[in-house]
Amino acid sequence: MSDWIIRLAERRDVPELLVIEVAQFPEPWSRAMLLDEINNVENRRYTVAIENKTIIGYLGVMFVMDELHINTLGTLTGHESRGVATSLMDEAWIDAQARGVLRATLEVAVSNNRAQALYARYGFRPVGVRKNYYERTQEDALILWADLD
Repeated sequence: MSDWIIRLAERRDVPELLVIEVAQFPEPWSRAMLLDEINNVENRRYTVAIENKTIIGYLGVMFVMDELHINTLGTLTGHESRGVATSLMDEAWIDAQARGVLRATLEVAVSNNRAQALYARYGFRPVGVRKNYYERTQEDALILWADLD
């Protein structure tokens, strides 16, 4: 049983999301990018995991027709390996299935073995590579797809 709750992200969450972005990603999203994503409720859905009034993880997804694209998933430093990302993914999967989503996709750094292991548990499999996907590091990204059935 987790000690956190999951709710939809709000504008006021952006400062805490930025802390996670900067700590977790070599190319963190900006405040403006996060605000745009959270405000775009038509085809985006951002959720946060909160424990003791602190955001310890978040997940951002985009819906394109009958597909789900995972835009970002991050956990606050010190809260890794507690199941936060899994809780966020479980909640998103249930929501996506309720919406009739059939498939999901994402890109993940080829060196990010921890994320790849998480995504594999949800049936994600590599279908290709985007060369030099990450501008700052010139690292390739794996393109992963999964069926939601």
